[in-house]
Amino acid sequence: MELYELEAVEAVTTRPLHQYDTLVVQQITPVIGAEVSGLDLSQELSEEQLADLKNAFLDHHVLVFRDQVLTGEEHKRLAAHFGELRPVNPPPLEGDPYILELRTTVAAADVNGNGWHADGTADEEPSLGSMLYITQVPESGCGGDTLFANMHLAYSMLSPALRGMLDELTAIHDGALAFQGRTPPREDYVIPVSEHPLVVRHPETGRKLLYVNGAYTSRIPQLSQRESRALLDMLIETVPSRPALQCRVRWEPNTLVFWDNRCVQHHATYDYYPFARYGQRVAINGGPLRG
Repeated sequence: MELYELEAVEAVTTRPLHQYDTLVVQQITPVIGAEVSGLDLSQELSEEQLADLKNAFLDHHVLVFRDQVLTGEEHKRLAAHFGELRPVNPPPLEGDPYILELRTTVAAADVNGNGWHADGTADEEPSLGSMLYITQVPESGCGGDTLFANMHLAYSMLSPALRGMLDELTAIHDGALAFQGRTPPREDYVIPVSEHPLVVRHPETGRKLLYVNGAYTSRIPQLSQRESRALLDMLIETVPSRPALQCRVRWEPNTLVFWDNRCVQHHATYDYYPFARYGQRVAINGGPLRG
């Protein structure tokens, strides 16, 4: 690696972390992800537990909780501690408007999220984060891992000259890209299109991160079409080509994973055909993105 890349990795792996008094945190990798134990998420958490949980979320960006038995109301109550609940869009024809059911049947040719992305970046105000609760894993007992990538580190590992250029640019995020080859979920669904900085600052920590993904980012308006495509292709390829940015979460029944959608990309691996899986996701509203 180049010296600036080594320095970027060292800055992340040696960064000071919070001390936690009410829970146990075990890192998955030095750069992203942690398994959290010592909490029963079905119970109302104390102020001390919530403070530790929020610090762990900012420290590690992806939190994994095993052996949790939650009702839909308990799932939503937990998410609401981090912000206003985000309605499912488009709203379901039946069921809870805040719970997205993710059901992979044995006949599924593909699954949502089978590619690197952050959720809903074409929205004017993308979500703060998501809590995905998987209760049924494939009958094979394996497959369906989710990969997560640290977009703070993705930015920091770029050359200083390139970072300086990206700091001044924006990008168009177009929801239509996610439906290529597929029809939108409903006829009345309004496909969002928004413009965001290519480099945004995390609203709570102020740290810069690369805000571009292959599922939604369509072009950089300050550049020609050819220049835009070349630069976007390079930036989008940064995540899959750099395992050093990533952690891998293997699902077990009754596992909840909470990730920071502002600074994390994820990839739902579909490698378990023809088996089934089921889970429920609750998302949390975010705010405007600023460079």
